[in-house]
Amino acid sequence: MPPVPPAPPQPDRRQQWLSAAGFLLVALVGVLVVLYAWRLPPFSTPIVSTENALVRGQVTVIGTQLSGYVVAVNVQDFQHVKEGDLLVQIDDRVYQQRYEQAQAQLAAQQAALANWEQTHRSAAANILLNQAALANAEAQAVRSVADLKRVEALVADGSLSIREQDQQKAGKAQTAAAVAQARANLEISKQSAQSVVVNKLSLQAAVANAEAALKAAKVDLDNTRITAPSDGQLGQVTVRQGAFVNSGAQLMGLVPRQMWVIANLKETQMNAVRVGQSATFKVDALDGAVMTGQVERISPATGSEFSVLPADNATGNYVKIAQRIPVRIRIDGGQGEAHRLRPGMSVIVSIDTSSVRDDEAPAKPRAATPPAASGAKP
Repeated sequence: MPPVPPAPPQPDRRQQWLSAAGFLLVALVGVLVVLYAWRLPPFSTPIVSTENALVRGQVTVIGTQLSGYVVAVNVQDFQHVKEGDLLVQIDDRVYQQRYEQAQAQLAAQQAALANWEQTHRSAAANILLNQAALANAEAQAVRSVADLKRVEALVADGSLSIREQDQQKAGKAQTAAAVAQARANLEISKQSAQSVVVNKLSLQAAVANAEAALKAAKVDLDNTRITAPSDGQLGQVTVRQGAFVNSGAQLMGLVPRQMWVIANLKETQMNAVRVGQSATFKVDALDGAVMTGQVERISPATGSEFSVLPADNATGNYVKIAQRIPVRIRIDGGQGEAHRLRPGMSVIVSIDTSSVRDDEAPAKPRAATPPAASGAKP
């Protein structure tokens, strides 16, 4: 008889249990990793962290408002400066001449206005003179009328001749003409005085225009001296002595001493973030040095809202992407390494959301007032 083949070996139950336990262990580890990555229970924490954070500062680009040749550059790259320090001097000879010309023009207009004052006083005196002349002419006319009446009475009784009466009538006519002439002279002097008064407005406008031109020339002359607007440290100085610069040319950058941190948090992390919460940040450039700060302000919109070309999801397929909201963090003072911070450095920010202030807690929604039933009596 042929030999009987041996029975297949039975699987080892212990090995099966070990394989199942290993699979379950790997699955459990995977689940725990996912929970930890998404900070889900039991790994949830009040600490909100992000690596999308940078040190910021008020970097000022220093330029020129005038065109001209650079005659002096008094600073070097990365130099510390104080407010008011002279950085660059532009050739000011042309602007100095314009300033002196504006001064001379103002002096001429002021002299013209002073001459108007003298003319105005002369016109007023001329009016008084003509008023006196008119009064004298009127008095002579009254006297002439009275003399004529007496002469006519004497002619009637034969004491005087007709010839003398005619002479008196001619004198009366002359005095009447003198009165008319005096009145005309007075009116002319008044019109002249009025024209002088009107001319004052144009002279005052000319003086104001000359003063404005002088101020503008002074501004241009002062702008030939480019000074530091605040204390800080310069960036690279790109201008050189003897170069010609146009108006608006960028000469160098100035970084002031005040800095802060901007942390771009995901919108899913913003639920518990409040102004006033304490924060820490780790600086990559300083070998992971940890510094402290405080949430100072929160952006009113996401970063995408301030982009040049904001996203438009009204058409096409939509893919939901977590937006980021910038949070400004004030750097606490008295930290030894803070002076080594530079704008643009990358940091890792952690915010302790458990330190929520009562005045920053979100307000509870108010219950809506039910509408009044139609036909209800007041």
